[in-house]
Formats: sequence, structure tokens, C-alpha cells
Amino acid sequence: MEPRPRRTLPAPDSGPGKGGLARYDPVRAYMAEVSRHTLLSREEEHELAMKYRETGDVDAAYKLVASNLRLVVKIAHEYRRSAFHLLDLIQEGNMGLMQAVKKYDPFKGVKLSSYAAWWIRAYIIRFVMDNWRMVKLGTTQAQRKLFFNLAKEREKLLARGIEPTPRLLARNLQVEEQDVEEMSARMGSEDVSLDAPLRGDDDESRQTRLDRVSERVPGPDDALGDEQLKRLFRAKLDSFAAKLADEKERYIFEHRLLPRDGEEPLTLQQVGDRFKLTRERARQIEAKMVKRLREELKDEIPDFKLMTPSE
Repeated sequence: MEPRPRRTLPAPDSGPGKGGLARYDPVRAYMAEVSRHTLLSREEEHELAMKYRETGDVDAAYKLVASNLRLVVKIAHEYRRSAFHLLDLIQEGNMGLMQAVKKYDPFKGVKLSSYAAWWIRAYIIRFVMDNWRMVKLGTTQAQRKLFFNLAKEREKLLARGIEPTPRLLARNLQVEEQDVEEMSARMGSEDVSLDAPLRGDDDESRQTRLDRVSERVPGPDDALGDEQLKRLFRAKLDSFAAKLADEKERYIFEHRLLPRDGEEPLTLQQVGDRFKLTRERARQIEAKMVKRLREELKDEIPDFKLMTPSE
């Protein structure tokens, strides 16, 4: 039997050859690669998701991942100001997308992109938090300088058609060449193969990265991953609440729609009594606010539904 061809996610190449003079933009090169993958219709997505869920077909999983790579880029751009190279954020987001495909249930009636967006953000935020921790704990001044500037300096040189060698980077950033090499190793990334056997696996199991991706970090079935996703969702809702200028809306949101843990949601009558409103008027205020909330979240969570208390 012929070996199955390797499936790899697009990854930036190393730029122009040594001595090359052409301007090179690694992000643009990556986007050109991503754009080669066609978007799936809802029916195609459902069919492929069912196939992967029922048979473990890796080709189906690859197509699902490839068709959503643009989503990863879009989300990664939201964290561009976090001092990390965009391609590093995309790489982590791609891992989150792979995990989403692995966990996705096509029978839930939720679009894969809606479900995957939370996984992608969770991985990117975890990457940012872990690397901030790396900078804060026991790093030298040179390492901190490299952490914040190495990727930017490398990209700047590539854009000018200059190969960013460790010696040149060290000279430009006024650090030791060895520090550049060490930081490059810590911050570097490699192509992500979905179905290439992992090194060290025996011939019988031929376990792949996609098989093992759930072992890399806790998922939503684990306490840590679940809590992280909850925090992300809560942050979105808190951001919406902070923009509520009307006191009545803010009170309804905080004490009826989204009370803190251990707090019982108020009834419409209790809200009305506080602000001298009828129960129906309180319901109308609530309905308008929920409509605005859905509108604000529709791009990221098109299937979002907020269950309001019955009274």
C-alpha cells in the first residue's frame, strides 16, 4: 500500500535565499498560501465533520482545518499589539483550530467557525500568558529585549531583502549572538503536520499529531480549559456591560441576566419596584438590551442565545 501523502498546515518559509534582494513579507506569503484553500459550504462542512467524527478520516479533518485558516488570521490580528509576532499567534491559533475540529460535534447545530473561534482564542491567550510569564520569571535584560524586539527586527530585515542571521540580529539589537540563538530556539515554531507519524511512535500505532493534540493542553472537557473558555466569554459580556450608559439596563444586566456566582437573578417585578416601572416596561428594556447584545456578538457567536429568567 502506498503511504498516505503528508498533510501540513501552511507555514511561512524562511524568506529569500542568502543574498537575495527582493522584498519579502512573511505574513503576506502566508496569506497567499492560505487563500489557496477554498471555503466550504455549510453542507460540505457538515458532511466532512460527520465523516471525521464517525470514521476518524484525517483527510476530512484537514479540509475542515484548511477552510478555516482565514478565521485564525482574523482572530490573531486582534492580539497583534501583545508584542508577539503575528505568525507566532497564528501558529498557536492553528493548534486551537485543530483541537476544535477534533472536538466538534456536527449534530449540535452550531457552525464550526463559531465553535472554533473559542478554541483559537484560548490557545492564543494561553500562548501570550505563558510567554509573558517566561519574560517575567528570571530572564536577563538582554533576553527581555530580545523577547520584545527579535521578531520585529527579523521581519524588518526580511522586508529589506536581508537575511536575518543571528550575528546581524545581535549587532542590530546590541546583544550577544548566543542570546539571539537561544531566544530564537525558545520562540521558534515548525510546520504542523496533521497526519505525519510522531517521532518515537512504534510502527503499529502510527499515532499522529492530530491524535495527540488533545494531550498537549487541557480541553473544554477538563477543568482548566473549561474555565479558560468561561473567562473569555465572561470578558466579552463584561465589555458589553461596561458600555451600558443607562442605569436601568446596567442593573438588569448585572442582577437579572448575568448575576454573579451564588446570586439569584431578580424578577422583573423586583426590577420594576426598584425603578418605579411596570413589570412590562422592565421586560421591554431587557428585550432591547438583549437584542443589542446579540448584535454585538453575532460576528463571533452567530448562534448565541441568552436564556432570560422566566419572571
